[in-house]
Amino acid sequence: KLNAHHHDNLQPNRGSRLPGFRGHHLHHPGTTARCPSPTHSNQRSQIISTARRSPLKHIPAPWYATFTHHVLKYRTVTGRRMFYIDALHRRHGPVVRISPDEVSVADPDGYIAIHRMGSGFNKSRFYMDFIGRGEPGIFTMTDPKQHAARRKLFARAFTVSSLRENCETLVREKVELAIDRIRSEAIRGSADVHEWWSLMATDVIGQLSFGESFEMLENGKKNNYVQALDAVVSATTLRYELPLLHSFVSRFPTKSTRLLTTTRGEIAAYSRKAVDNMRQSKNDNKSNIFATIMAESEAGEKTELTDNVIRGEAANMLFAGSDTLSSSLTYLVWAVLKRPELQKRLEEEVAGLEDGFNDEALEKLPLLNAMINESLRLYGAVPGTTPRVTPPAGATIGGYHIPGGTIVTTQVYTTHRLPEVFPDPLKFDETRFLPGVPNEKQKRIFSPFGTGSRSCIGVALARMEMRLAVALLFKRCAGIRLADTMTDEMMEMVSYIVMKPAGNRCDVTLSCD
Repeated sequence: KLNAHHHDNLQPNRGSRLPGFRGHHLHHPGTTARCPSPTHSNQRSQIISTARRSPLKHIPAPWYATFTHHVLKYRTVTGRRMFYIDALHRRHGPVVRISPDEVSVADPDGYIAIHRMGSGFNKSRFYMDFIGRGEPGIFTMTDPKQHAARRKLFARAFTVSSLRENCETLVREKVELAIDRIRSEAIRGSADVHEWWSLMATDVIGQLSFGESFEMLENGKKNNYVQALDAVVSATTLRYELPLLHSFVSRFPTKSTRLLTTTRGEIAAYSRKAVDNMRQSKNDNKSNIFATIMAESEAGEKTELTDNVIRGEAANMLFAGSDTLSSSLTYLVWAVLKRPELQKRLEEEVAGLEDGFNDEALEKLPLLNAMINESLRLYGAVPGTTPRVTPPAGATIGGYHIPGGTIVTTQVYTTHRLPEVFPDPLKFDETRFLPGVPNEKQKRIFSPFGTGSRSCIGVALARMEMRLAVALLFKRCAGIRLADTMTDEMMEMVSYIVMKPAGNRCDVTLSCD
């Protein structure tokens, strides 16, 4: 059975150096205690004194979180942060201190208060620091007014009506090509749906943001630009969490460091292409989102879209709209194929669709949409940390006063598994999301694409792609099943920025009757 819940060891490695106590080993039977030097004793006394004076000392926490960030950083760089924090909540409660200056909140009312419109809990510097010297985008902006202006500029292009009018034909073409490739390979032996969903999603967002397809579905592999972005994203977590180690490693001419060096040229070249294509097609290509936005911007005499902004936003959208979607679709397929009765019901529902069905028709299918939502509840692609800064006056959350300026974080991995919100939370139960079933609290807590003013602007596009992909797969590949080589362990979740299966693949097969 696929585990939707992970249990992490909450303790630092015994007998190893504990971050924050430099030069000391934890003493336990079988070791010889060292005599601390005066310098070390002073450092330890200062750390303890600072911890005792902390305005967060009243908040439940594992003892080491009072003194050091490094246990949390270790969990982050090993892809285990969200499981670790979830385990802390199960042990310490809905409000827990996870490092000397950071608090995690899993209280339902606290979650709603933090993320509601105008709450005053603004995005932390994490988002700006994470991109380094890059141009801040709609996702990474921390200033509410700056973000509101950018979002207003982009909003119309991402409405359901605009996407259906300008982009649905393109999306369907890409989805159908992906289904053809999956079906062909599955009949011959097996097909990796995770790989084909990734190529499909990247081709779609590439066409919409860069004005031309990457043609990765046709070629069956990622192009140089997407590989370059993957390399940068992979290195970013280490650079942010452990900058000294990242700087040290970067000095050595390894394969990875050489790849990072060459990626800069690839990214710059494709970024220029995004600008060129937008300016050439802004009057006649409505499927190019930036061309549409630029045309409306100039008509309203707004000039915020500089070339640098377009380059940065195009890269941001490619990242936000590719691996996230492929991961969500992969887990949805996995969840359905593990439940033959549910698969049969879904195949029966989509079999009733006419060949020329559109997204509007799919939005009316109760089982299809309920399954998508339940999959997003358990296996949403970005279930981890969303750090915010507590307003200057402070706030009371879950009965605890949080001082102004404190970093508070929430994660839907935990809030989507709260038994008081979703009974029997680890069970995949699509009936939770059938029409008329979810209660008000469930609607407010369910937020796989974020919530409030900082929710994902591309949610309508993502849902359109998911509906089309799932409907076409189970209509044209009825009877599809997991390959014998697939194991539950291969689908264990690993989360850095985007959650992915540990095996990085999901193989399916199809009998040709």
